[in-house]
Amino acid sequence: MTQIIRSLADLSDRYDALFCDLWGCLHNGVTPFPAAVAALQAFRAGGGKVILVTNAPRPKSSIIRQLDSMGLPRDTWDDIASSGDATQAAMLSGAAGSQVHHIGAPKDESFFTDFEDDLAEMAANSTITRVPLDQATGIICTGLADDLTETPDDYRGKLLMAKAKGLKMLCANPDIIVDMGEKRLYCAGALAQLYEQMGGEALYYGKPHPPIYDLARKRLGLDEARILCVGDGINTDVQGGVGEGLDTLFVTGGLAAQEFGPDIDNPDNDLLLNWLAGHQLSATYAIGYLR
Repeated sequence: MTQIIRSLADLSDRYDALFCDLWGCLHNGVTPFPAAVAALQAFRAGGGKVILVTNAPRPKSSIIRQLDSMGLPRDTWDDIASSGDATQAAMLSGAAGSQVHHIGAPKDESFFTDFEDDLAEMAANSTITRVPLDQATGIICTGLADDLTETPDDYRGKLLMAKAKGLKMLCANPDIIVDMGEKRLYCAGALAQLYEQMGGEALYYGKPHPPIYDLARKRLGLDEARILCVGDGINTDVQGGVGEGLDTLFVTGGLAAQEFGPDIDNPDNDLLLNWLAGHQLSATYAIGYLR
């Protein structure tokens, strides 16, 4: 049964490391949450390690620049594993063939230019080129070209063409939606979901799928670590942690905040348990906001 806790400090001595989500947990796409920042700083000060595990479709270097621009202190985390990193590895291994078509925004261009040290040699020797859809052997989807105005329905024609060509889609962000401030936006996962509904094939590399957890463990660098997965996504953070055999801390005040009663800071226990049962998932712990 899921246990509701008041603060991360209640659990700190039980875990060596956190795999911590970003959007909805540590920031809202615009600014960091001060209580979450303080909680992670305290966990690290006590000897724990924090790996930020994000479904952002961009590489680690781009995530760092984004977090720095928000003013997130560097002492909040030890390393980062992104869905973008894991998808880059798949692309460089040929999962989408040698001629790829990109569906995504200009802000995601770093996916094709910035590679971490563990991928740099593969990138330097790669023969992969970006091409129009009619010449493609596969698709790299990092999101919508303009997520402020577009919806997945705007891509039906393009996706039907890709499906007719039998192209695989490499989805660099399995999230369906995300909240930026007060606005709800569609992510790459929404396009991949629509593509599968049309009969196309989509491959996923972020949470809840194994590749990003393999990368996070590699960057953690600890053998036999006691790991707690933290996040607000029931079908990403919680499902992924459960699938990896790891304990989970569900942040109820994120995407599903309205499901657990009027006091978002203190989720109603009965509403929470019924909601989790409806999703056929059970987090180890739950908390209103990370603090």
